[in-house]
Amino acid sequence: MLNFFLTSFIFTLYGCSNGVLNPKGYIAVEQRSLILTAFLSMLCIIIPVFFMTLFFLIKFRENNSNANYKPNWSNSHMIELLVWGFPILIICFLSILSWKSSHDLDPKKLIISNVRPIKIYVVSLDWKWLFIYPNENVATINELVFPVNTPIIFELTSNSVMNSFFIPSLGSQIYTMAGMKTKLNLIANESGIYKGISSNYSGVGFSNMKFRVIITKNYFFFKKWIQKVKNSSDRLDFLLGFRKIAYPSENETIKYYKNVEKNLFNIIVKKSQDIKK
Repeated sequence: MLNFFLTSFIFTLYGCSNGVLNPKGYIAVEQRSLILTAFLSMLCIIIPVFFMTLFFLIKFRENNSNANYKPNWSNSHMIELLVWGFPILIICFLSILSWKSSHDLDPKKLIISNVRPIKIYVVSLDWKWLFIYPNENVATINELVFPVNTPIIFELTSNSVMNSFFIPSLGSQIYTMAGMKTKLNLIANESGIYKGISSNYSGVGFSNMKFRVIITKNYFFFKKWIQKVKNSSDRLDFLLGFRKIAYPSENETIKYYKNVEKNLFNIIVKKSQDIKK
């Protein structure tokens, strides 16, 4: 039994090695701090309750002759104060913490940096991700690349059903919705290769709707990757090309596109708005 619990504990920690508890960016670090603070605050209530439960079970067990029998006992102001006062203090603390962090970690809030930010458009498709770099005039399927220590401004939408964009190592899951734009600001403080996922069920191909996130060592390597994308033979300069890649497919491989249709992202948003009307 002990081996089972030890093995389960090790696998549980391993599952957190590339997630929100092992952050690689400023936003994710702050979110981890928020999670741990809330967790420890709630333990201040849970742990005493566990010990009190064991204490009462042992003290008032049937064969304990030293326990005082008090059939007429009905009230204790000290117990009432502890049972109600301490949880109220914890709830007030968590409420203030949540209110403050909701404003500090607002996804639309720009990240202050001396480095010029990079804008990336994100479109959730069935069942893949389209990333458009408007200033570089390129696009990719299921691969996201940007330099370390560089603020990234994401604008997101969906071509069909609602989805959810999430890079666990960088934090801030956010929804994508057809006909709407959502904004997200992130920054990576460590180079490496991370995993991005769809965290909202969106159909049969949802479970494999993953993408690769490559954080380059500096801006030079990023520009080198941009040039690699521009050398691709595939183009996305006509809406017909977009309709082709938007067709539902599963386990889509990484693809690169050059000469992206101007204002493609806004066209996708407007298309869905027109359909709703």
